Amino acid sequence: MKMDQALLLIHNELLGTNLTVYWKSELCYQCLFQFLANVSASEDLGRPNIAAVSVNTQHGSILQVNDPSEERGVCRLEYKFGEFGNYSLFVQRTYNETACDILVNENPVDSNLPVSIAFLVGLALILAVFFLRLLLRFDEFNDWISKAINFQETDRLINSELGSPSREDPLSAGCQPETRRPSAMSHRLRCVDTFRGIALIIMVFVNYGGGKYWYFKHSSWNGLTVADLVFPWFVFIMGSSIFLSMTSILQQGCSKFKLLRKIAWRSFLLICIGIVVVNPNYCLGPLSWDKVRIPGVLQRLGVTYFVVAALELLFAKPVPENYALDTCCPSLRDITFSWPQWLLILMLESIWLTLTFFLPVPGCPTGYLGPGGIGDFGKYPRCTGGAAGYIDRLLLGDDHLYQHPSSAVLYLTQVAYDPEGLLGTINSIVMAFLGVQAGKILLYYKGQTKDILTRFAAWCCVLGLISIALTKVSTNEGFIPINKNLWSLSYVTTLSSFAFFIMLILYPVVDVRGLWTGAPFFYPGMNSILVYVGHEVFENYFPFQWKLEDNQSHKEHLVQNIVATALWVFIAYVLYKKKIFWKI
Repeated sequence: MKMDQALLLIHNELLGTNLTVYWKSELCYQCLFQFLANVSASEDLGRPNIAAVSVNTQHGSILQVNDPSEERGVCRLEYKFGEFGNYSLFVQRTYNETACDILVNENPVDSNLPVSIAFLVGLALILAVFFLRLLLRFDEFNDWISKAINFQETDRLINSELGSPSREDPLSAGCQPETRRPSAMSHRLRCVDTFRGIALIIMVFVNYGGGKYWYFKHSSWNGLTVADLVFPWFVFIMGSSIFLSMTSILQQGCSKFKLLRKIAWRSFLLICIGIVVVNPNYCLGPLSWDKVRIPGVLQRLGVTYFVVAALELLFAKPVPENYALDTCCPSLRDITFSWPQWLLILMLESIWLTLTFFLPVPGCPTGYLGPGGIGDFGKYPRCTGGAAGYIDRLLLGDDHLYQHPSSAVLYLTQVAYDPEGLLGTINSIVMAFLGVQAGKILLYYKGQTKDILTRFAAWCCVLGLISIALTKVSTNEGFIPINKNLWSLSYVTTLSSFAFFIMLILYPVVDVRGLWTGAPFFYPGMNSILVYVGHEVFENYFPFQWKLEDNQSHKEHLVQNIVATALWVFIAYVLYKKKIFWKI
């Protein structure tokens, strides 16, 4: 039996009645039932005919038992099967009524137990480090540690045995010590790099498989999973970094034209690297030019980076000495100080809304936001993504898009659809610009912790209220559902609200109080491009992947993926210590 499956034995105890059983996932919105099994009629009252089938255990299942001769439903029931469990569905007649009952023959395994154990181990390590750091603040504990270890005696023994005259690194012999100068690194906001590292490490973990758990995979269409959180957070924090770094560079006297050339070159490199990363020959075989996938994560980052950076560069102005006295509308100062940028961003969002809801799509209803396939009761099987999918297929061609979208898992879509397509890039730009606003708050209110936290909280609440209005607090029934495949407006406002909340927590904890250094996430956050490209390129190489004893075990996959992710954290740490940073 395969992972995320259970065995179901269907017992037909009805004399002279054949049965056809259909199923659908409870997560599949307005989906057609799919064929599961045929069970012929029982010929003997005491000897039912039995059909054995595999059923999915990731989500609850809805089973429909039909009598094909009369085209009527015999019964319908909902049930959540457990992984590797053994179940029996009895269809029998009782008191002139047909009854359907499910009994457990063999108990399922607790497939979530490895995740729970990993979480508890991680929590224990975090608490241990926290208490150790707390103890190290006490002089008595430091004195006790020093006496116990006896550093001087240890040094004497080492020098005696190895003949080392001093602690100086032999490789640095003859080098003159550098004069210490304040560097830009010392003024970096650690919360920004920490947030970027958190998003990046979760992204690496889910890209490596996330233990093959459904909640570490992208949502099939509407809704959110853990995997859906990280890319927009990365875009958000990229926007914050754009503003902070650009302001610093301009203050050093760099011309706008020279900076624009650097922005364009970096965007071009991101797009080129992205195209290489998403077209691996070792997986797909040698590719022809007419099959190369064009959109991708780095490609979207490149376009988003260029638009937002160029927009901020175009309207860049000196940072006021006293920002609080520099505007006439204190409650809206974050917007009024950047009104030209906001105007253009709102124009871009108007373009997204207009194309999404008013662009005629052949064979599809105007304004369609569904997954196509068997969704919407199978009425629009080739309308996946509505206008977003149509624009990509029209401008890029089916062969240059992602061929295995997440919508194919539940909705059985048959057309290519790219979650990093052209139309969704508009909302990626909006997301990055909201990150720019976070960067402006950090810079303009530097040293005014209360003001910074108040504005983070305000943005978090406002964006959250917009999401509530757009979604009606539902997965599928809102005006604009939360959808990662479409990068819908509600997806952007919801994830931006979460991002401001995370910044609301990280800034005082990491940068103000210094209660947490940001480790270990700070290190990959400082080398994000290298870690992202590296984990994609070396995904199938040892020691990031090895042959498992049981390929159908969540536990083994989880261990492998955690180890692979931890290796990239360690690599980032070593590179940080050696001051090696890959910048493009």
